[in-house]
Amino acid sequence: MATILVTGANGFVGWHTIPALLDAGHRVVAMVREDADGKTVLARLSTVQRDGVEIRLGDVTKRESLTPVMHAVDAVLHLVAIPRDYDGGQSLRLVNTEGTRNVLDATREAGIRRFVHQGALGVVDDPELHYASSKAKGEALVAASGLDWTILKPSLLFGPGDGVFNILAGLVRMSPGIVPLTGAGESRFQPLWIDDLARIVVQVLSDPSTIGRTYELGGPAYWTYREIVEEVLRGMGTRRALVPMPVPLIRLVAGSAEFVHLPFPVATDQLRQLKLDNIGPVDGVRTAFGFEPRSMSGGLTHLRQKPREQDPASA
Repeated sequence: MATILVTGANGFVGWHTIPALLDAGHRVVAMVREDADGKTVLARLSTVQRDGVEIRLGDVTKRESLTPVMHAVDAVLHLVAIPRDYDGGQSLRLVNTEGTRNVLDATREAGIRRFVHQGALGVVDDPELHYASSKAKGEALVAASGLDWTILKPSLLFGPGDGVFNILAGLVRMSPGIVPLTGAGESRFQPLWIDDLARIVVQVLSDPSTIGRTYELGGPAYWTYREIVEEVLRGMGTRRALVPMPVPLIRLVAGSAEFVHLPFPVATDQLRQLKLDNIGPVDGVRTAFGFEPRSMSGGLTHLRQKPREQDPASA
């Protein structure tokens, strides 16, 4: 089998994808920024799986750090991305766009042909949408790279250690009996189980017919934001009243929090993104990869634990 370089190996997608690659017989070069991140990667694996992983340090924002990471690698799985920032999109561009450019340049320089990129469903190159624009520009760079590329564009991903759903669960935990809904809560999403994405990655790396193709990936149903919050509550085994809040009010609170760098469940950029649905073909995974993805219904019970408790690296 092949040696796969996984960038951002200590992140949520890397956590669930690396074991799938190892179980498929591949070796993995796990790229992380710091030694502590490498220890996190290994702590999430079984003793047998650890034998198939090599930790290498690299930073997508530092082009010179990527050359040694590429040594003796057959393919690159590029996962590094950030979803939000506090500087008007500068960090998003630095990591999501220019970081992707740096990884592509290093890949070509090393003579590696195969490149699988995690994009995002529903992103457009709109300067008012900082995250979406940074990701769309990164995807365009991949498509123009001349490499044997595949772009995977998932909707929201759910599973232990996820981002959006754990953020919502955190909001529920701190709420005094109510949970605010952004606007009418009618924006639509198509949540995909993280292990289904990992399965797709393994298939893509073994199937040359996926080269030069972009796949929009979502689960078997569309969910409104309101329905997602209701499913989070079911997953947690708790109840709250859902109270629609005007978008301008939430934007004001979110903007104030960003100004002083305080955590808030939603960013002003993400509020702007809500004007676009985050959906693709309902049968996209089945048509392209031959299996029915798992429904999110009943699939959020991991939220009964706090994020740290979901992560075996924290044990």
